[in-house]
Amino acid sequence: MKKNLFAIVAIVMALSLSSCNYNTLVEKQEAVESAWSQVENVYQRRADLIPNLVNTVKGYAAHEQETLEGVIEARSKATQITVSADDLTEENIKRFQAAQGELQQALGKLLAITENYPDLKANENFRDLQAQLEGTENRITVERQKFNETVKDYNTSIRKFPTNIYAGWFGFEKKGYFEAQAGAEKAPEVKF
Repeated sequence: MKKNLFAIVAIVMALSLSSCNYNTLVEKQEAVESAWSQVENVYQRRADLIPNLVNTVKGYAAHEQETLEGVIEARSKATQITVSADDLTEENIKRFQAAQGELQQALGKLLAITENYPDLKANENFRDLQAQLEGTENRITVERQKFNETVKDYNTSIRKFPTNIYAGWFGFEKKGYFEAQAGAEKAPEVKF
C-alpha cells in the first residue's frame, strides 16, 4: 500500500513539474549560459590578437611607448574581469563591459597613432591584424546581440504567470543585459 501511494505521489509530482515548465526553464537557462560563453569567446579572441598588434606597432613606433603600455594595461584589466554564467547580474555585466570598453578605447588610440606611420599602414602583417581585429569587433557585436535576445527570452519566461511561481521556487533569477556604454547616445564629432 505504501509503495503504491509513493508511486502515485511521484507521478503527480512529475506531472506537476512538467506542467510548471521546469524543463523549459532549464533549457532557457542553458541557452543563456551558452550565449554568455560565446560572448566571452569573442572577447578572448580580441585579447589574443592584441599582443601581435602591439608588437607589430612597436617596431615602427618605438616612441609611442605610453600608448602601447596603455593598450597592454587595458588588456590585462579586461582579461582579469570574468563573470560566471551563474552570476549574470546587471552589475557584473556592467563591470565586465566597462573593462572591455577601456580596452576598446586604448585600441582606438593605438590605431589612431598608426596614421602617422605610412610604412606601418602598408605592412602586410599590420593590415592582416587590423582586419582580424575589425572582424572580431563585428563578432562581438553579433554575439552580444544574440546574448541579449537569449536573456530576453529567458527573463520573459521566468516572469510569465504561472511559471513565475515555479521559477521562484526553483531559484531561476533574472539575468542582466549588455547595454550601450555611457555617452554612446551622442554621435561622435567629425572635424576636417
